[in-house]
Amino acid sequence: MDGLRRRSLLAAAGGTAAAAGLTSTGATPARAVPPAAAAGATAAPAPSGRRPGPYDRKVDALLARMTLEEKLGQLQQLPWAYDTGPGGPGTKAVEEAARAGRLGSVLSIFGARTCNALQRIAVEESRLGIPLLFGLDVIHGFWTTFPIPLAQAASFDPQVAARDAEVSAREARSNGVHWTFAPMMDVTHEPRWGRIAEGNGEDPYLTAAFAAAKVRGYQGDRLSAGDRIAACAKHFVAYGGAEGGRDYNTVDVSESRLRNLYLPPFKAALDAGAATVMAAFNTIGGVPAHADPHTLTDLLRREWGFDGMVVSDWNGVQELIPHGVAEDGADAARLALNAGVDMEMTSTHLVTHGKRLLREGRISARRVDEAVARVLRLKYALGLFAHPYADEARAIGAPSARSRAAARAAASRSMVLLKNDRGVLPLARSVGSIAVVGPFGDSTDLLGTWVMPPAAEKFPAGTVLDAVRRAAPGSTVRHARGVAPQGDDTSGIPAAVAAAAACEVSVVVVGEPPALSGEAAARSDIGLPGAQRQLVEAVAGTGRPFVVVLVNGRPLTVADWVARAPAVLVAWHPGIEAGPALADVLFGAVNPGGKLPVSFPRSAGQIPVHYNHENTGRPYSPDDKYTSKYLDLPDGPQFPFGHGLSYTSFRIGAPELSAGRIAVGALREGDTVEVAATVTNTGSRPGDEVVQLYVHDRVASLAQPVRRLRGFQRVTLAPGKSRTVRFRLAAADLGFWSNDPQGEFRLEPGAIDLYVGASSAADQKATLTLT
Repeated sequence: MDGLRRRSLLAAAGGTAAAAGLTSTGATPARAVPPAAAAGATAAPAPSGRRPGPYDRKVDALLARMTLEEKLGQLQQLPWAYDTGPGGPGTKAVEEAARAGRLGSVLSIFGARTCNALQRIAVEESRLGIPLLFGLDVIHGFWTTFPIPLAQAASFDPQVAARDAEVSAREARSNGVHWTFAPMMDVTHEPRWGRIAEGNGEDPYLTAAFAAAKVRGYQGDRLSAGDRIAACAKHFVAYGGAEGGRDYNTVDVSESRLRNLYLPPFKAALDAGAATVMAAFNTIGGVPAHADPHTLTDLLRREWGFDGMVVSDWNGVQELIPHGVAEDGADAARLALNAGVDMEMTSTHLVTHGKRLLREGRISARRVDEAVARVLRLKYALGLFAHPYADEARAIGAPSARSRAAARAAASRSMVLLKNDRGVLPLARSVGSIAVVGPFGDSTDLLGTWVMPPAAEKFPAGTVLDAVRRAAPGSTVRHARGVAPQGDDTSGIPAAVAAAAACEVSVVVVGEPPALSGEAAARSDIGLPGAQRQLVEAVAGTGRPFVVVLVNGRPLTVADWVARAPAVLVAWHPGIEAGPALADVLFGAVNPGGKLPVSFPRSAGQIPVHYNHENTGRPYSPDDKYTSKYLDLPDGPQFPFGHGLSYTSFRIGAPELSAGRIAVGALREGDTVEVAATVTNTGSRPGDEVVQLYVHDRVASLAQPVRRLRGFQRVTLAPGKSRTVRFRLAAADLGFWSNDPQGEFRLEPGAIDLYVGASSAADQKATLTLT
């Protein structure tokens, strides 16, 4: 979704080798889906063999009564403009379209009274009384802002995402919202890309687990329930591969990478029941995603059998013209509809040109009916025909104590301890004096990207400064900002240094403001903005113990100061309970157990530096110049994927296999191999460890990643206690998709190395031989 949609809101105030069922206590391996034959037709019929749905008879009867203009109207979504109010210039066109029965959906609208007023126009004044579908970007909270999705992925606990979605759905549905444009499941190797904050990082397996959990959290068992909303799997597909990390940019991707890297989270989300899919802004091998029948029809519809609704992104149909593949609006509408887009967001080319396109035979009546049927089926599934109005008396107007507690737990569970030299953390509550310095020490700007404006105004984040004062009531707490979040003014640094020098320990809260991450927020330099690095170095110069707290929406380059910081805690953008959650971790009420869902590079010039890369013919060797490396940087990231420390220590034993050899045919028939490893808390505190399982196919017909995550479990252990963690590997975990356009899933004989440990750098392994 682009910034125009955000401004509208601001005015108001495959590859199936993916996990579909991971939880914090176990892992369910994915299943390989046999590829379907490719189809070449441009305008696709409904997927063959689709079973009749519960609403088909009603939908068919309604379709038979609709005029062409009413059908095309159901394929239109228009934005609501809060700044003008009902009847104003920004909403009058929406109301007129609803009254004429030529509008299917409205986005960026919320509030039970507002939604009901517009819904009454559609239901009570239009000819057929078809209710409107109201959509909103509920990304990581409605009133109760949870940590950003990237932070949630750092928990390595999909239930964190599920809980966010449950709370969000309840608050949003009570306020008239039926549909969210989330979760975003764009895997990316580009930390410069601002929208990395909105996703789950660089790994498809981890992303798939969180995507599925969030879909289930939003939708529950029944969309018509009064506390659930429809999810939208976005952006289909490969948006995370945008060149240079620049938003909306080109993606040139092979079929194998498309299926092995970008598609698995979408398949997992659809297997979890995602009701809708959103097309992506980017091109895929030169074809804009909004006009790509290979992904939207051949793969999504025919191969996967998805029969839900596909919506364009904001103005995505119109943008086929500047992409250079559509001559005009009519041509853009033709391309998008025939490729597989069912609903057009904001631009109006289907409504404007649909009648002529039908008359000229450039689109078919069957394809129009198919798209309309998908829209109507979703409205029936949401219960809108029976209950079109929100209950204004029961609309939730503020975060509850229970939802705040959930957000606080999610934030603390998502924090990652990068380093902790000399045991600076946790802080003792009895410490005599603490300095809280840095531009975010007293800031409420910690909610992150994509926060609903009224929520940011009414329910800002709790500050670190206030939380530290509450957590250590007997301590003298000094405060100095030192520098601003951005800008070169260093005049405040002496005051911050004086505060740090006068105290036993300092908490230096630095990072990037949410405005520097999210959509349309690509950064070429992902270090600390402004003069924040100078502040960290100045505090280090006092010689006093200190901890750096990073509030960030992406990985940051920290190489220029991290060696001088005794302790570093990544808090991300933690949401409404930022301050209390941080105090919980800083003072040891919560022992951090999060892990990095994305590698932290040493330098922006090193990007991409993801863990799951393929080897070259000349892999890195420190003693050989003519191998793959930089002359001026050590090999590898500053901190690898999966890294995260604890206030206690753990030992993970070597992996043990239920069988050292297994036949490829047995795996294809459904057999699995169990991998077991014992984890022990060897320290003095209770804590969490995330046991991670990686696989590497030594020799294959297609060059394989050096490691692929295929299992994880977050385990809580008391001091001295042990637990045996078990994973099951199936065909989907050990095979891969070829570069064939038809999508061939391959499972080949050979040796598979299995690594178990606490990060992607795990060195304990066992070998499984496929025969």
